[in-house]
Amino acid sequence: MSRRDFLNQPAPENYVAGLGRGATGFTTRSDLGPAREGPSEDQIKEALARRAAQLGAAAPTAYGAPEKKDDDDDDERFQDPENEVGLFAGGTYDRDDDEADRIYQEVDEKMDRRRKIRRLVGPLTSFLSCAFETDRLSYTTSLDEQITDISTYREAREKAEREEYERNNPKIQQQFADLKRALGTVSDEDWANLPEVGDLTGKNRRSKQALRQRFYAVPDSVIAGARDSAQLGTVADDGTPLGGDQADGTMTNFADIGAARDKVLQVRLDQASAGTDSVAGSATNIDPKGYLTSLAKSQINQGEAQVGDINRVRVLLESVIRTNPKHAPGWIAAARLEELAGKIVAARNIIARGCEHCPKSEDAWLENIRLNDNHNAKIIAANAIKNNDRSVQLWIAAMNLEQDSRAKKRVIRHALDHIPQSVMLWKEAVNLEEDPEDAKLLLAKATEIVPLSVELWLALARLETSANAQKVLNKARKAIPTSHEIWIAAARLQEQMGTLDKVNVMKRAVQALAKESAMLKREDWITQAEICEDESALLTCGNIVRETLGWGLDEDDDRKEIWMEDAKGSIGRGKYETARAIYAYALRIFVNSRSLWLAAADLEKNHGSKEALWQLLEKAVEACPQSEVLWMMLAKEKWQAGEIDNARRVLGKAFHQNPNNEDIWLAAVKLEAENHQPEQARELLKTARQEAPTDRVWMKSVAFERQLGDNEAALDLVNQALQLFPAAAKLWMMKGQLYEAEGKNLQAREAYSTGTKACPRSVPLWLIFSRLEEKAGNIVKARSVLDRARLAVPKSPELWVESVRVERRANNISQAKVLMAKALQEVPNSGLLWTESIWHLEPRTQRKPRSLEAIKKVDNNPILFVTVARLFWGERKLEKAQNWFERAILLDSDLGDTWAWYYKFLMQHGTDVSFHHLPFKGSRAGRADTLRAQDKRADVLSKCILSEPRHGEVWQSVAKDPKNAMKQTEEILKLVIAKLE
Repeated sequence: MSRRDFLNQPAPENYVAGLGRGATGFTTRSDLGPAREGPSEDQIKEALARRAAQLGAAAPTAYGAPEKKDDDDDDERFQDPENEVGLFAGGTYDRDDDEADRIYQEVDEKMDRRRKIRRLVGPLTSFLSCAFETDRLSYTTSLDEQITDISTYREAREKAEREEYERNNPKIQQQFADLKRALGTVSDEDWANLPEVGDLTGKNRRSKQALRQRFYAVPDSVIAGARDSAQLGTVADDGTPLGGDQADGTMTNFADIGAARDKVLQVRLDQASAGTDSVAGSATNIDPKGYLTSLAKSQINQGEAQVGDINRVRVLLESVIRTNPKHAPGWIAAARLEELAGKIVAARNIIARGCEHCPKSEDAWLENIRLNDNHNAKIIAANAIKNNDRSVQLWIAAMNLEQDSRAKKRVIRHALDHIPQSVMLWKEAVNLEEDPEDAKLLLAKATEIVPLSVELWLALARLETSANAQKVLNKARKAIPTSHEIWIAAARLQEQMGTLDKVNVMKRAVQALAKESAMLKREDWITQAEICEDESALLTCGNIVRETLGWGLDEDDDRKEIWMEDAKGSIGRGKYETARAIYAYALRIFVNSRSLWLAAADLEKNHGSKEALWQLLEKAVEACPQSEVLWMMLAKEKWQAGEIDNARRVLGKAFHQNPNNEDIWLAAVKLEAENHQPEQARELLKTARQEAPTDRVWMKSVAFERQLGDNEAALDLVNQALQLFPAAAKLWMMKGQLYEAEGKNLQAREAYSTGTKACPRSVPLWLIFSRLEEKAGNIVKARSVLDRARLAVPKSPELWVESVRVERRANNISQAKVLMAKALQEVPNSGLLWTESIWHLEPRTQRKPRSLEAIKKVDNNPILFVTVARLFWGERKLEKAQNWFERAILLDSDLGDTWAWYYKFLMQHGTDVSFHHLPFKGSRAGRADTLRAQDKRADVLSKCILSEPRHGEVWQSVAKDPKNAMKQTEEILKLVIAKLE
């Protein structure tokens, strides 16, 4: 019979592939479902039982073995740490395994019996000895009998031991058990008569004793009585009792006396802070800040000497000195430590030792000179110079120790003998000379010895005459060809001589420096130009800019923007001549740039003269004849200067260059209207409607007729305009306002309704429509209009604010708060909404926290800044209020309401808002404050007129009123102030 190979043999019974190594089925990409899982634990048990039945053997005892008892001591500590049960749980269980399990079980039971026998060795010693002497067999039998009742004996023994321990160590509860039982016989009266238990611990006892020994301040009357009781006086007694008692029986009020003393002290401190001391016989000026600073320094030094661990630092520094005695900073630190501790003698001794160990250290000798007085310092300086005759600082220190000028000169000349190349020594020597001729001789000698010092050459040139200065600068230029300072000094010299236009020094300078590769950057040249402007060398400043501004920039670079940024930077630093030169150079390159001309005109308008502005604008309109803005600026400047005919002439030229331009037409109309020429303005508007028929021209025509009071002509014009421009929202607004002025609310309502349909995105039109309904008493219709408006323009803060105001004016505060909450969710970054909420929907105590929350959520909103300023104004924090007003103006100078609030604030409080109480009437300080307030108000008013604000809720309502059409900015500002709440 041939044996089959391994792979062709039948698998053993209950064989599961891979089950012994814990493998399970897996799923591949080609399978349509999950792989077959292995047999469960119950299936394995069933298979094993079936296998045992086929073999004719009993079921495995491992599965039928009884569970161990709970009191068995064989707990988890004695189990197999590797826990192989899970590994062989699914393996084949045969007879050998069953026999092995029985053997191990017998071994475990035998070991358990031996362990229990050892526990009985102590109690059964006498019994074992008797049994062993009689018979070994009887011993074994008796022991087996005893083991059957092992657990019972052990429990009885443990119980007896526990009772014995409790008997010997009773609990406190057991000790007082009889006394507690006896408390049952105590009556209620006995309970009530029991005293309170006091806290007699050491801490509380000491505190109570200290409380009983507390000392109290003796009144001034007792002290005064004790003082006067033993006094021997020569003044006759007038019957007035001593102490605080008066003749009428009243007592002296020492509290008032103390308060008066505090007031006097406060007055003296205020006088000291003002800079004078009013104490009689004293006229000493006091600097309170400097005095307090010096006092604080002295206190800090003493505190550091007391608090700081000087001994520890001293030990560390001694270790540094000992380990490295040639280290001069260690000696200096040790000396300064002793000086800090107040031991000046020890500090001098330490630094003297340091100079002995470090004779070449310049710092050590300088510290030694500083710590000693003048006489000793001179000796030390002499020794220092012997060891360091090349030290410039030591020679200068030795010179400063001398009091006489001749002695100082002698020291400096000795120093120059040793160090002739020192520029600092030559400068000190020149400064000591009182005669300019001697100074010239010294500088001439210095430039020969130190020819590479730019400072010495420039100092010599300043002392020489113009002709000699030119020679000196030429020598300097040859000696130092890479110095730009010498070239700038030469240019300034030419400016002083009046020959800068003839000789272009800076052009030669740029060529020479570029040849030597010593050319500065463009930014550095601008800095040099600004320095020349500070020193009033304006021609040199412009020359520097003209020759160097284009250095390093190619045509590919964005030169115009770069130069505009340079000019703005110079304006920000207050260097207007430099900015003017930058704009002039840029306009030579970009002649037709309207932005550059406007920027230059703005500079002249704010920081220049009127004539310079006219000249610039005339050049601008020649360079950019198609720019209507420049033409109108020139015409406006002429008109404001009172030259009406020149303004008309400018506008005529503008018409010739820009025919049919609506801006120029409207500027001409405004010029004639404000010069009280209505017929000419009307004719110009009629011509403009024909030549340049835009909606803006038609609106200005309607507005002009309305200002003149001719409502019928205005209505006729607006109806004609609406036929041409039905989508112009302002025309619909004008039509409705004209009907409102005549009291025709139905026609006005129809105009607004039609306008909102034609222009649903116009917020002002919706607002005027809702206000008309509210004015007529139709609150429900006003709400409906605003609801439709918010649907058409969903995120408009003006519409939300108007909705809240409608409810607030109707005394429906709860609904107003609900709408405000929705509005802040819809538009959380609106300063207008937060302002409305703070002022009208919040109690006074919650306004400031609400404003803080608003500032965190809204970033840089001028309306909110004005609100915060008004809050500080209400709290009398005037300086903070002024700061917030100015921040709002800087943020948006076109907001007229901000100017009005600020000017109203200044009208009440002036400019000096840093003081806490106003000076007395008629005092010199009061008159000065009044003058400063007037100057501040005039400054704010002039800036407001210059800014020409056009926006603002109250400002627009006043400025667009036909009655205020011809009024100037100052008049409108005062009207707005009167209307502000």
